[in-house]
Amino acid sequence: MPEPTKKDDGQPEEIVAPDSGDAPSENSVVLTPKEAKVAAKDTDAIVTVTEPEAAAETPQPQPVVIVVTELEPVEGEVTDPQPLVTEPVENGHSEPEPTQAKKHVKVTEVKEEEPGTSKVPAPSMKKSADTKATPIKDKDDDVTASTPSPPPPAEDGSTPKKLSIDLPNDSDPESTRGRKDSVWSLGDGQPPEELDKQIDTPPLSILLIEKPQSGSINVGGDISFVAKVEAKDLLRKPTIKWFKGKWMDLASKTGKHLQLKESFDRFTKIHTFEMHIIKAKENYAGNYRCEVTYKDKFDSCSFDLEVKEVSDGSQNIDIRSAFKRSSEGQDDAGELDFSGLLKHREHKQEEVPEVDVWEILKNARPDEYEKIAFMYGITDLRGLLKRLKKTKKEEKKSEAFAKRLEPAYQVDKGGKIRLVVDLADPTVELKWYKNGQEIRPTPKYIFEHKGTQRIMVINNCQINDDAAYSVTAGEEKCTTELFVKELPVNIVKQLEPVKTTVNERIELECEVSEEGAKVKWMKNGVEVPTGVRSRYRVKSEGTKHWLIIDDATKDDTGTYSLMATGGTTEAHVQVELKPLKILMDLQSVTVLLGQPLKLNCEIYPGNVPGRWYKNGQLIQPSERLTIIHRTKNHSLDIESSTIHDAGDYTFVPEGYTQTLSAKVHIIDPPRVHLEALNVQDNTVTIVAGNKLRLEIPISGEPAPRVVWMKGERVILDSGNRVRAETFADHTCLTIDIAEREDTGNYKIVLQNEAGEDTASVKIKVVDIPDAPEAPLVTDVGGDWCTMTWEPPRYDGGSPILGYFIERKKKQSSRWMRLNFDLCKETTFEPKKMIEGVPYEVRIFAVNAIGVSKPSEPSKPFIPLAVTSEPTMLVVDDVTDTTVTMKWRPPDTIGAAGLDGYQVEYCIEGTDEWILANKELIEKTRYTITGLPVEAKILVRVKAINAAGASPPRTTQHSILVKEVIEPPKIRIPRHLKQTFIRKVGEVVNLVVPFVGKPRPKVNWLKEGQPIDQTINIRNSDCDSIMFIRKAERKHSGKYDLSVQVENHIDTATLDIQIVDLPGPPQAVKIEEVWGNNVALDWNPPKDNGNAPIIGYTIQKADKKTMEWYTCIEHYHRTCITISDLVVGNEYFFRIYSENMVGLSESATATKDSALIVKEGLQLKIPEYNDRDFTEPPIFTQPLINTFAVAGYNATLNCSVRANPRPKVIWMKNKITIIDDPRYRMFSNQGVCTLEIRKPCPFDGGVYTCKAVNDLGEAQVDCKLEVKGGFTFFELMKRGVPLHLIDKYMNESKTSEKSESEKKGSI
Repeated sequence: MPEPTKKDDGQPEEIVAPDSGDAPSENSVVLTPKEAKVAAKDTDAIVTVTEPEAAAETPQPQPVVIVVTELEPVEGEVTDPQPLVTEPVENGHSEPEPTQAKKHVKVTEVKEEEPGTSKVPAPSMKKSADTKATPIKDKDDDVTASTPSPPPPAEDGSTPKKLSIDLPNDSDPESTRGRKDSVWSLGDGQPPEELDKQIDTPPLSILLIEKPQSGSINVGGDISFVAKVEAKDLLRKPTIKWFKGKWMDLASKTGKHLQLKESFDRFTKIHTFEMHIIKAKENYAGNYRCEVTYKDKFDSCSFDLEVKEVSDGSQNIDIRSAFKRSSEGQDDAGELDFSGLLKHREHKQEEVPEVDVWEILKNARPDEYEKIAFMYGITDLRGLLKRLKKTKKEEKKSEAFAKRLEPAYQVDKGGKIRLVVDLADPTVELKWYKNGQEIRPTPKYIFEHKGTQRIMVINNCQINDDAAYSVTAGEEKCTTELFVKELPVNIVKQLEPVKTTVNERIELECEVSEEGAKVKWMKNGVEVPTGVRSRYRVKSEGTKHWLIIDDATKDDTGTYSLMATGGTTEAHVQVELKPLKILMDLQSVTVLLGQPLKLNCEIYPGNVPGRWYKNGQLIQPSERLTIIHRTKNHSLDIESSTIHDAGDYTFVPEGYTQTLSAKVHIIDPPRVHLEALNVQDNTVTIVAGNKLRLEIPISGEPAPRVVWMKGERVILDSGNRVRAETFADHTCLTIDIAEREDTGNYKIVLQNEAGEDTASVKIKVVDIPDAPEAPLVTDVGGDWCTMTWEPPRYDGGSPILGYFIERKKKQSSRWMRLNFDLCKETTFEPKKMIEGVPYEVRIFAVNAIGVSKPSEPSKPFIPLAVTSEPTMLVVDDVTDTTVTMKWRPPDTIGAAGLDGYQVEYCIEGTDEWILANKELIEKTRYTITGLPVEAKILVRVKAINAAGASPPRTTQHSILVKEVIEPPKIRIPRHLKQTFIRKVGEVVNLVVPFVGKPRPKVNWLKEGQPIDQTINIRNSDCDSIMFIRKAERKHSGKYDLSVQVENHIDTATLDIQIVDLPGPPQAVKIEEVWGNNVALDWNPPKDNGNAPIIGYTIQKADKKTMEWYTCIEHYHRTCITISDLVVGNEYFFRIYSENMVGLSESATATKDSALIVKEGLQLKIPEYNDRDFTEPPIFTQPLINTFAVAGYNATLNCSVRANPRPKVIWMKNKITIIDDPRYRMFSNQGVCTLEIRKPCPFDGGVYTCKAVNDLGEAQVDCKLEVKGGFTFFELMKRGVPLHLIDKYMNESKTSEKSESEKKGSI
């Protein structure tokens, strides 16, 4: 543990380790210096927990033995120590007895000596609640504590070290053994920046049922602090924190000096939290605090730790090993160094006779200490002098044992050992234990009595006998450890060298001293692979071992060795090749091009592979080339030879220096390969002025003579502008600067000794076309124009493919291309020009050669146009003398801009348009005044700019000049027509639109009462918004919205449901248990979360593990039978309830458990009569009279129950609906739905749903009324004549009045 560091204020910072393990509440552990080393070197330690074996009768309390074994020698301290982690066994039902408040832990260290039985004396120390222990200091302490020293290591010091911790008073019921409910905590730690943060303290509540108590301890001793929390009312494990001082969180201080542990007893429902301090130092003293938190509950407890310095110490240690400094200068130099006691198997040292150096030092003068230390190899003289200042510790004499067991015994594997104790009282009952389990007399374990001596003989010791043994006499107990040493495996028969040839079998044989011994085969120092696909096979029989190589290769040459624990043997294997004999050599051949080629040879030995080479290059097989090896014969076959197959061929046998060679010659007549030009009709086209290099492949063996001719003129290779050149595989015609005169036919003549070949090539010289004439602009628009032109006079010898058009502003010099795709015609319409800006255009002609020069520019032209007509002209307001119109600006506004608008109106019946505004207006809204009452007018609007007036926008229908009152109408959104559901805590934001003129008055009520202040209401001219920031269940209910304009009122009702998680089910109980089945029954929860319960989740847990597993989910009934349970197990069950929000936060578990007995039970199955589930159709939910809004989809729903499944028929006004696209019919799980798409007033009527099956039929009716979507104001805006509007409104009022009378009569 690090030493205290200085803070800014000069005070030392307290460093204490955090929480740790889970051991009995008042256990105390005394660790010798060896144990401290073992705990520090946890990276090389193996921790095992040996559980007591199950007794044949009633299980007896047995001790738990924790064995820590170091596998490899380690010198010095580990720089980054980790906590020693074990797997303790849960205590189960056992609780500490009042008389067992002091639990002793005995720690014994044993080392290995000579083969056979040997005794290693080592002091053992005990520590009870008063915590008297030998202080042990770390490397930074000023004084080195005196501790019993182990004897010097025997032989090579490779003795295994084991640490045995014996807890005699712990007991584990058999049912709880092997459970890992306790976990040693390594400490999650806490960032340093969070150590000084203020901790929020929740409200105080009592959680601790047992609090840590203050205590004192000697320097170097161990102490434990225990806190217990009862978990009967807790759903989860509480959170615990250990602090030193005010804020130092010990969770980040775990290590070899501090361990935290926590466990849970499932039977007593108690959480146990422990903090173990190991090898305490003086600076560990101070005030500590334990804090426990669970949700809103909090509890804490403070306690003090006093660390005392011990003045007396034992001198019975081997100072030669204890005060020998680390040879490599580790950080632990100066402290007790136990690296010499660790196990080394590589080298053996001579045995050093035991000498009591302490006695020599006691009788020597102080001036002789340095000489004695040098004589016995003690390098830490300073630590030695400090240890001499300590006094001996008096050992407590045993009352039951006159002579105790030695601390450790050693025996060879297969040998016999005698464990002897001498009793002070021979009548005391004696019991022997192995790893906490009582030993019964067997042929292996023999008990002997000789006077007061009690002897246990262990015969034929094996590795599993390597354990901790203890013997109890009354309440006293002494322990020891037995180490079983395995003898090394020696080499009895050495490997023998092997010399063989390729493809022979190699077998290496070796014999060792022990059957079944594990050995390792090596080749040249590398382990030999012995897998399934390996060439090496390993075989063993008794003490003999073989390495077999079936088909030897030259690569198998090397040094092979076999390694055993007792030695190594090696042998050299030499694999050589067999002598090569050439039976048939390769023969040189001459082959005509295209004919097959075959090369053969024969060699001995026949199984030697080889490689073929051509001109020094390795030949690989292909579809055309085949390489065959059949015993002695090697052949190379080519189906159809080519020119490239000619050359020097060589066959090289693998592993030999000899080669076989032959030459292959290919003969081929000359040929001109014009197809390589890939041109049509062998015509090559070139642009005038470019360079032409025409390469034509030729073939022929030997190389032919080439002549180029144009007409009767031979083209020489010395020409200037036109010349011919010939190469190995092609001939070339070069024209440096092509001219029109170069057009014509060219002839090629090839000659060699195998024949002659001729061919002709046509060369065509082409050019770009001439520039076209200047184009003409025939028509001009606002941002476009139309232009035409004539084709160029000369097309350059290639057809005109199209034209490119460019334009520019007259004042600019930058031309912009208008088309990226060629224009095939001689007319074009440029667009997207800026109005009012003068432009010019020009033309380029394009043929296959390129683009011509540009034409002369056209005459300048200026695009200019009026704007488009105004858009969306509608009536905004109407009074007795005025009409207010509004519109949107034109979609297109030209370069001349928009100066304003001109509004005109015309009285119906006349053709005269009257100007309403004498001056242009810029706004898009205007009120026409001075109109006669009840007159009908038409209105139109024009947009005016510099180019003139745009086309007018005119109203479609005439407008009646008369004041209009629009009754209020609430437009309830579709999702609000049903119940609006939200979870608790979510935001509720409802927008309800409405219409009405003038501005309506809006009022909200909840079930006839004013709404809560937590609900925010915001109203506007066209809608009302309800906003709830955090929904609560009290907000559920029906909300009434009323909108009023003068005497006109419209109302609507909104149903809001706020739901939450349900509560757990009630009265969960086990009704019956039979076979491997359990019947459960329960009641629904008291609180359903304001939503229907949609199911239950049932879980089971084995009583041994108490791990919950889900049996079934979404179960709807309140009783169930759980099957397929394991016979002999005992189960608990718990149930969660579920609604639309989710599962309940907690579950209700059965108080009793269900035991699935092993004996079979005879169950009399009662006789049941099959129930007849058939029934005629019955409508469980009828149709409901519905009002629909024109233009919005409407649905009619009902539910029917019948068996067998009925046929559903929908009718309107007693007429069956068949194949009508305006209707969609659904039927799912008995729910019948009719969807009417965008109904109109004519879709109103009586709708009938009829269900028919073999047992009968049933039907239900409802009335659907479709309310029109047009108000008087909307009809006026549409220009509907007044007499038609009056008729429509009277019909609507009559239908509403009849509907209200029907409701009143009901």
